[in-house]
Amino acid sequence: MNWITIGIGTFILCGGLYMTLLRFTNPHKLNKLEPMKQRFGAMAGPIIHVVAYSVMPIVAGVIFIITGVKGGSLF
Repeated sequence: MNWITIGIGTFILCGGLYMTLLRFTNPHKLNKLEPMKQRFGAMAGPIIHVVAYSVMPIVAGVIFIITGVKGGSLF
């Protein structure tokens, strides 16, 4: 078990979950959402924002945690 990898994965996972929670409770606090809507459009902007700031961190966090539990290391 690699505790550093698990810790980093937990930190990233919590960040992704926080962004998801923030999206539903206080979307006006998401500073990069409006510029993405303006640049990519009303449909693609929010989708790119969700993937980049919610989905990818959650997936990466889970992968890092699983890797750390199996003994793998990021460094």
